[in-house]
Amino acid sequence: MARRPLPRILSNGGAQLARSRELARTAADSATDILQPLITIARGLRRLAAAAGRRWAGTPKDRRGALLFVVATVFLVMALVPYGPLLAVVTLMAAAAWQGRDRTPPVPEGPDESQSRRLKSLYEALVPYFALAEDPDPLYAHGGTWEKAFPAYEFDDAGRFAHLVIRYPAHFTDGEAESRTRIEHLLAAKAGRGREYHFAWDEEANHLTVTVLPPLPAGIAAQRFVTAPGETVLGFTDPTSVARTLPVTDGEEQRDVPPVVWRTGMRSTEPHLLALGQPGSGTSTLLRSIALQALHHGDLLIVDGGGTGEYACLLGRDGVLAVECGLTGALTSLEWAAHETERRLIAVSRARQAGHPPPDDTKRPLWILLDRPSAFTHLAATGDRRDPQSLLQVPLRHGRAANVTVAVADQLDCLDLLSDAVRQYTRARVVLGSASADQLRAVLGAPPRTTPVEQVPAGRGYARLGTGPVHRIQVPATPDPHDDATSDAHRQAVLALLPPRTEPADGETVPDPALAGPDTDPAQPAPAPGEPETVPAEAAPARGEARTARAEPVPVPADPRPAPARTAPVLIAPDAVPAKAVPALTAPEAAPALTASDTPVEAASPAPEPDTAAGAVPSLTKP
Repeated sequence: MARRPLPRILSNGGAQLARSRELARTAADSATDILQPLITIARGLRRLAAAAGRRWAGTPKDRRGALLFVVATVFLVMALVPYGPLLAVVTLMAAAAWQGRDRTPPVPEGPDESQSRRLKSLYEALVPYFALAEDPDPLYAHGGTWEKAFPAYEFDDAGRFAHLVIRYPAHFTDGEAESRTRIEHLLAAKAGRGREYHFAWDEEANHLTVTVLPPLPAGIAAQRFVTAPGETVLGFTDPTSVARTLPVTDGEEQRDVPPVVWRTGMRSTEPHLLALGQPGSGTSTLLRSIALQALHHGDLLIVDGGGTGEYACLLGRDGVLAVECGLTGALTSLEWAAHETERRLIAVSRARQAGHPPPDDTKRPLWILLDRPSAFTHLAATGDRRDPQSLLQVPLRHGRAANVTVAVADQLDCLDLLSDAVRQYTRARVVLGSASADQLRAVLGAPPRTTPVEQVPAGRGYARLGTGPVHRIQVPATPDPHDDATSDAHRQAVLALLPPRTEPADGETVPDPALAGPDTDPAQPAPAPGEPETVPAEAAPARGEARTARAEPVPVPADPRPAPARTAPVLIAPDAVPAKAVPALTAPEAAPALTASDTPVEAASPAPEPDTAAGAVPSLTKP
């Protein structure tokens, strides 16, 4: 059956509608111009009637009769005088036309005296940079006029520049970063310090557009953002930088703000993040914001080199593998992370070779967050131990294929202490706090298009994802809820996003460690004589096995000797029982660490069979 063509109104109706709207707009403008006198007289009559009504309402009642007599006498005289009614109508129309005139003050066509002085001063300051002695028709010259150099300008209420378009000669080296930086610094000083300016260089037209940027919203608290799995909101930026907005709650107001979204996972081009800043600039706040968003879809491993307890609120939470603050725990945790990355790579490779989808235990993202890893460098060198940053080689290099993401935060002065792997594989960069142009260029790889200011709030800085543009960024307010200086609104916002604490296995209660014997595991009751002993699988995940949220108990043969059931305590993962119920094992004899040759330390119980070996990789415990 042949298809019938669409009607012309549907096929080319867009052009006809556009022409119709243009004709209607033109007719309306013409009618307005023609009827402008009538509109003015009608507006004047309305104002005269309103004035007469106010006068009548303001006249006392005892004098309204005399007022009516005077008005009636005037009408009678005008009616008896020759040409009186005509003169009355002409007088009324003239009064209405005068009252109905447009009283809007005219916009001044040019700048006032103070604005002219500002433009003249800026022009004279740019002469040494743009003037050329060999130019026959110079645009910039001492004693010249600024009208041709500044085709467009706007001033704010304080009399400072709000928008400025600058023409510069074609011989200016606008392709060199040093030349552009000098001009930007000069304009920021002359236009007013303390504000952020955006510079848009149009090399083709030889135009420079300077725009004053409004401050970014600094009061948006942490919340559940509308993002897809694999998307993390680093902060918020200017509306002209990105083409996407997110609905957020700012106090009691709902608004749409443009975000800086970092995409991770197997298809990400920037799978790892590096955040640098001065002390108090908000790098720990950024890691907490990332952690709260990562817990919705993945597992989390945190290493806090500062040891200030910034992540204590995440201890024992569902999905948090460990929160390490010591060197021994950091080495053990990162070594397990390296082995887990290798295990995932092998599992994914075997599945693809067999033509099967990746296993389910490799699809759940694993996040490794390190705050100030450079603090462990000196400790490791003093104790002749391994630097924890060396264990990040495998997760950083193969993390994207294994669905492992690494986020590192450190101070800006410690950039040289970071390992080559961290600086090479972290392509997503964030710089928070005050930083010079050279520091921003060294970290981000490109200078920002805005002028950095000296005083910025916490969480304010710049971000660049890979080879993309440099964005201004404001990190969501995600403070430590245990800090006394935190406001109640921000504290409740963070606590609402925390996952529940992990319950003990099988719903059992944890006995008091003080009442338990020295050789008794406080995490579970002692087994009956002759019965096999069970320990949770989460307490000692075997090499090559993924950690799950709820693992079944693994039977382990009991020691046949009548002496104590175990000679070495079993290390319990921090998320298996509450942290305050199990005393931390800090002595090296109580919790042996892995050696540099990746050889696990076995317990003193009889060696199990090769196919049922448990405890090949020690569990993650906080020293």
